[in-house]
Amino acid sequence: MNISSEGEKRIKGEREKSPSPLLPVSPSQITILIADDHPIFRKGLLQVIELEPDLEIVGEAADGQTALEQIKTLKPDVAVLDIDMPKKNGFVLAQEIGESKLPVKIVFLTMYKEENAFNRALDLGVKGYLLKDSAVTDIVAGIRAVANGQHFISPAISSYLINRHTRTDRLADEKPGLKDLTPTERRILKLIADNKTSKEIAAELFISARTVDNHRTNIATKLELHGSHALLKFAFDHKSELS
Repeated sequence: MNISSEGEKRIKGEREKSPSPLLPVSPSQITILIADDHPIFRKGLLQVIELEPDLEIVGEAADGQTALEQIKTLKPDVAVLDIDMPKKNGFVLAQEIGESKLPVKIVFLTMYKEENAFNRALDLGVKGYLLKDSAVTDIVAGIRAVANGQHFISPAISSYLINRHTRTDRLADEKPGLKDLTPTERRILKLIADNKTSKEIAAELFISARTVDNHRTNIATKLELHGSHALLKFAFDHKSELS
């Protein structure tokens, strides 16, 4: 078998990096699915991503339903999703991914610069939020950051993340009892903000509904909330700060 000089250099480099000449080097790749209903835009992103040796496109879709099916089947590390798609939009898709506990990190592509849309995305667990007018420039860095568990926001709207953190800090000052919540209580408070019932929370946390109700009482006491619906209202009103 003939090997080109370039191939010889590559093989030699792999041997030098390998801890043993008998153990081949297997570079870690980030697997990606892209869903966008505009084929020309989608193709442009694919071309940019495919130039990176550590990024691998494993699937693409033109609508949200197909994207969800491919995520379940292909199990990519990162799903790059347009917010505006037929059948299922990005928000619905992100919610279903979260409810199904699919182990995929999400990057949203959007034309929306509204802060409410940004906060809604982060409330759903979205890690990346890229404006389409800068997506080609930011997509590679965004995918790598999100794959490593970090947030990545288009520079033009980075102030939204600062605003979010500022509101969280302000809420902590207004409700010092938040820092006294146990990890389980914080989790339950977030689930209440997602409009989950005690029965649904119990099923998700594998505890009894009575235990959830006890936690709810403790949370309300620590936050000095009074009234039958005070805890629910607090959770709804401060959902973004609790995430």
